[in-house]
Amino acid sequence: MKLRLPLVVIASLAVVALALPSRGGTAASPTTTSAEQSFGLGMKAFQQGALEQAVARWTDAADEYDRAGNVTGRIAALTHLAEAYSELGQHLQAEKRLEVALELAQKLGDPAREAHVLAALGNAQLAAGALDAAQAPLERSVAIARTVGNPSLAAIALNNLGNLLSARKRFPDAVQTYEESAAFARRAGDRTLAARSLSNAAIAARKNGAPPESERLLDAAREDLRHATPSHDTAFTLVNVGVAYRDLRPWLTASHDELLRRAGQAFQDAGAMADRLGDRRTASYAWGYLGALYEEERRHDEALRLTRKAILAAQQVNAPESLYLWQWQSARLYRNLGANDDAIAAYRRAVSTLQSIRQELLLRYRDPEGSFRDSVGPLYFELVDLLLQRSASVEGQRAEPYLVEARDTVELFKVAELRDYFRDDCVDTSLAKTTKLDVVSRSTAVVYPIILPDRTELLVSLPGGLKRTTVAVSGNTITQEIRELRRKLEKRTTREYLPHAQQLYRWLIAPLEPDLKAAQIDTLIFVPDGPLRTIPIAALHDGEQFVIARYAVGITPSLNLTDPHAIARKQMKVLSVGVTEAVQGFPALPDVAGELDALRALLGSETLVDREFRSATLERKLKDEQFTVLHIASHAEFGTDAVEKSFLLTFDDKLTIDRLDRLVGVFKFRDEPLELLTLSACETAQGDDRAALGLAGVAIKAGARSAVATLWNVNDRASSDLVVEFYRQLQNPAISRAGALQRAQLKMLTDPRYDHPGFWSAFLLINNWL
Repeated sequence: MKLRLPLVVIASLAVVALALPSRGGTAASPTTTSAEQSFGLGMKAFQQGALEQAVARWTDAADEYDRAGNVTGRIAALTHLAEAYSELGQHLQAEKRLEVALELAQKLGDPAREAHVLAALGNAQLAAGALDAAQAPLERSVAIARTVGNPSLAAIALNNLGNLLSARKRFPDAVQTYEESAAFARRAGDRTLAARSLSNAAIAARKNGAPPESERLLDAAREDLRHATPSHDTAFTLVNVGVAYRDLRPWLTASHDELLRRAGQAFQDAGAMADRLGDRRTASYAWGYLGALYEEERRHDEALRLTRKAILAAQQVNAPESLYLWQWQSARLYRNLGANDDAIAAYRRAVSTLQSIRQELLLRYRDPEGSFRDSVGPLYFELVDLLLQRSASVEGQRAEPYLVEARDTVELFKVAELRDYFRDDCVDTSLAKTTKLDVVSRSTAVVYPIILPDRTELLVSLPGGLKRTTVAVSGNTITQEIRELRRKLEKRTTREYLPHAQQLYRWLIAPLEPDLKAAQIDTLIFVPDGPLRTIPIAALHDGEQFVIARYAVGITPSLNLTDPHAIARKQMKVLSVGVTEAVQGFPALPDVAGELDALRALLGSETLVDREFRSATLERKLKDEQFTVLHIASHAEFGTDAVEKSFLLTFDDKLTIDRLDRLVGVFKFRDEPLELLTLSACETAQGDDRAALGLAGVAIKAGARSAVATLWNVNDRASSDLVVEFYRQLQNPAISRAGALQRAQLKMLTDPRYDHPGFWSAFLLINNWL
């Protein structure tokens, strides 16, 4: 596999040393001297890529300058400290230091220092994804820089403003701004900053569909770097120029070999410079990227030598964000060289390193144009592939450890993917204790479909152990079939879905039938992967009947995040809320009133409807009372982005998933969590695997043991009928949650108005199925 490694730094802070106050003829106090020593040690550590050491030294310096009453020194220390935090991906920490520095600079009445801090603050906010917040400080910094006539300051401010324009995809404006930055940097004698701005301009030009202009800008950046003073910034800019040349090759195929040569030379120069400077972090990237070029050329032995250099350099400065890349690269190289034992060991190390990385740091260093699955998913699944192959090469009990490790690796990926979707390092802090299925339920099977490029693997956890089945269908083929089924299921006036439902049954269920029958399985829990999250397994068809006719079905994004406990039926306390009127541009849901009335009659639920269902009222209710079930009958959408494009509708607001987490999260600190969260009118877009991931993970994020939600908008009356029947069945202690949903769906099947799976199969039981 040829991995498209990401650009290391796109939005560089471009913070240079603020001038420290002159001591003149006055003797320095011991505190000031100590602060200057700490500041110098921080600068040395930063130049060597030892960011944690730089943070510690600059923190000391800021504190010591504060005690000495040295305001300018403290501003400088805080600004540099923020740069180190940003390089570590800790953007909130960077913002906090810069906000203090900004307040100090404004009190000092020094416009140049204020502009410098504003430029850094805006870029830190930009790196954290807060584009709107970044705009004002960046524009203000440019305005001040132009007024004071400081070319170095103007160059920094314009480069950072170019980063914002590029992030907003205003590429022509970004290119112009970067070029202006480069002109100011040359005027200030800073050839490194000029090259950085030009390399950023080259990337923007390529994204704007102007590859010849991109090449011209890169050539200009390379020329500036020939005259630049060797430094950490110069070496790192060389790395970025090399990556930009590398990424330009598909756009200028006639110049492929020459661009490859220039990329390799930039990496070689960066690595040599970083080695001379003792900058191990930059050296890691330089040698690793150069190794990747050799890997592409199938010069595996040379690639492995360079990759080992990159691994050693990353280990020396504790740089996991680059270390996992080169461990992964070495794993691929070992595999290509036929050393599968070494490959498996290297993959394991790469996965372990990746698991240790903070989510915000991984966001900074992964491919900004790709999803989490595209960027790092192949690492996990390449290891899974090798483990499954190894399990097939050994016999009997010797195969089981490889199958277990393959399943556990899939679990690790699914937890990491959820963490990335919700942008939350804490989404997996409540990992459930592993409980064997034969203890939980001897009639349940958990199915892990693993979609690989050349085949599909089914790992099945049965009460008697783990089994593996290989299906000879490629990832592309099964994905196309899944997309067609989803599209046809939503056409409720035709039976066009049936051939696709039957084909997927033959691939995903039929191979398991002998084992399911032998184990007397009545419940299937799927841990769906990728596109499989966008379809309901219940709608698959064996030619005579739907899956739901034979099995209760549930899904979970990760079995390790599932806490399998039965719900206490007699103590259920239900809060049901909903919107019947057309609000905030969404259509009315007239049948919601009857749904909430039915739940009140059936369960004695408390009800908030329309104007009563406001965000503040819901928050107060959840804080003041202990509910078992929260039923929300209102529009909800899950999008590609959990923070900005996923919400549920209250009468007066759009509740984001984060806000829902904060509201429902109060139950996390009580003796019993929320048992069930029901969203009876939610929707994910066709073909949007990432949005479906958000739907699958909503119970975990909201702190509920399980959820019932819909993949697409269902007929209002049909939805009301189904959920009321679900709750009616749930009152029976002998029936599991999955069984209650199965019975409700089967009842819909007997109604000629709603027997099409477009009406009933969209309802999913998520997470705890008992």
